[in-house]
Formats: sequence, structure tokens, C-alpha cells
Amino acid sequence: MKKLDYIRAERKFLEDKLNLLISKIGNIPIANKSIMPLGWRKAAKGRTVWRIIEEIINQNLEVHAKTLGFREVRSAESEVDVFDMEFIREGGEKAYVNIKSAVEGGRRNKDDISKAKGLREFFSRTDAELYVATFILRFNEDMTISIVQCVVCPISWIPDLYINPSNNGNLQSADYKCFDKFIEREKDDFIRLFESEYQRALGKRKNKFITS
Repeated sequence: MKKLDYIRAERKFLEDKLNLLISKIGNIPIANKSIMPLGWRKAAKGRTVWRIIEEIINQNLEVHAKTLGFREVRSAESEVDVFDMEFIREGGEKAYVNIKSAVEGGRRNKDDISKAKGLREFFSRTDAELYVATFILRFNEDMTISIVQCVVCPISWIPDLYINPSNNGNLQSADYKCFDKFIEREKDDFIRLFESEYQRALGKRKNKFITS
């Protein structure tokens, strides 16, 4: 199988399994009207509840790995790694997934994906693919949260590749959760683009220090 065909198939497999998982989880109770009588208000933001939801997703992935078609699913040992979960298929194939959230109907913003330096180190030590899995959240009137769907993007297919020199050198994207905007690239092609963008960001950061 050609590498690009493999990534297409793996991306769809991961997305299908993660969407199956969220259908099993169902609505997640966060509060109720007796303790929050005025509703969500300013709390209706992904970052407000994301750490809890992320833990729910991680635990259910680990517990239900085999029924979802994986040999094993492992949480990353470090919270600062470029991935959150390691997926091992029954045949031993590995894929790494960085888990993100987005609010349904939210504004288009450039979000941090991972630190560029960490991504360079990751690419140098493994040939396995890295994916970004975005869980779309809906804040319900009954103070529960629904995970509407999961969109999985190979990091090499991110269309709007940008490394922010002023923000800890983070790879950023606004369109990593928009399937119709993905650009299908071979990993080597992505790494060349990534390295060019990385050097551009380094140059801008050096110039900033020189002129400041």
C-alpha cells in the first residue's frame, strides 16, 4: 500500500473509532440548574471543561481499546509531549494522537497544536504518523455537554501551516478541524515545509531580539 493511501485509511479508521467512542459516552453531566441557575454564561467555552472531558475520553479509550479494534491505547507519560495518546493496532502498527477540543459554531481562530521544537524531535525518532483529533463540544441547556463529533487530521495534512515566533514557537492552525480544507501530503513533503517555516520563525525571533 502506498504511504498516502495508508494515511488515508488510518485517518478514517481512527476517526470512525473515536466517533464510535463518543456515541458510547453520551452526554456528560457537568452541573445543574440548582447550582448554576443562570446557565453557562461565560463558562460556555471549551477550555472551561476540557480537562475533565479529556480525562473521560482517555479513560474510556484505555478501558475499551480492544472492543474498538486496538491491541492497546496508552496515555502519554509526559504532559508536555506532542501527543496525548498512543494507539497500537492488532497488527502492531502505531499511531500517535494529539487531542484537542472546539466549541460547535465557534469562531475561526488559530489554535496552538504543539511546540515546533518538540515536533522536530518527534519526527526524528519515529516514522509513525501523528494525528490531531478534535472533539467538537456542544453546551446543552440542561447543563450537560455533548461531544458532537470527532474530526481527525494527519498533522502532515494541516493546510495553514504556521509557526508563531512570538508564542513559544508553537505550530498553529485554524483549519486543522475542517476536513474539506485538508491538503493531502506525504510526510516527507510536510517535513520540508515544516522545516522551512521553522527556520523562518527562528529568523523572525532573532531579528526581534536584535532590534528590541
